Amino acid sequence: MNNFTKGFIKENPVLVLLLGMCPSLATTTSVINAVGMGLSATAVLICSNAVISMLRKLIPQKVRIASYIAIIAAFVTIVEMLLKAYLPELSEALGVFIPLIVVNCIILARAEAFASKNEVLASIVDGASMGLGFTFALIIIATVREILGAGTWCGLSVFTSGYQPATMFILPAGGFLTLGIILGVINLIKEGKKNA
Repeated sequence: MNNFTKGFIKENPVLVLLLGMCPSLATTTSVINAVGMGLSATAVLICSNAVISMLRKLIPQKVRIASYIAIIAAFVTIVEMLLKAYLPELSEALGVFIPLIVVNCIILARAEAFASKNEVLASIVDGASMGLGFTFALIIIATVREILGAGTWCGLSVFTSGYQPATMFILPAGGFLTLGIILGVINLIKEGKKNA
């Protein structure tokens, strides 16, 4: 169980390791986009970790990164085709960030640091942990940005009609500001626990 929770808390890819910043900030203008991006990355992480772990003893050391990218690209292509077929609006909203999952440092880092050195089941658990931790972080960022920037959450109005949204929060600068505030709060909580 400890291995599963590490992606949420101790080794959260976005909030602790600061990996995957480009999709984290670009796709978090709405919670729906954040969930779509997070679950897409989670599916790729789980599948690619499983296959890389199965093939870890067969992949030559000299071509391991190229092999990982080819495996990851295959799963990204499947996810992208499924999104286009069944969720075309979400696919269009996420745009280029779905194909860019191939080079997402979270996925490559887990392939190199974990899946290439561990058994299949442990690698699947690690992929699920990191992917769901990534999704969790995206949802937190998107919740703040969407509520403050649009006055909605998952497209549903949160405030009365008199609310004037702070549109800066759905702009790129708002993504950086939101992430900075969330990281500041996390650091304050950590410091409080150390001093207690």
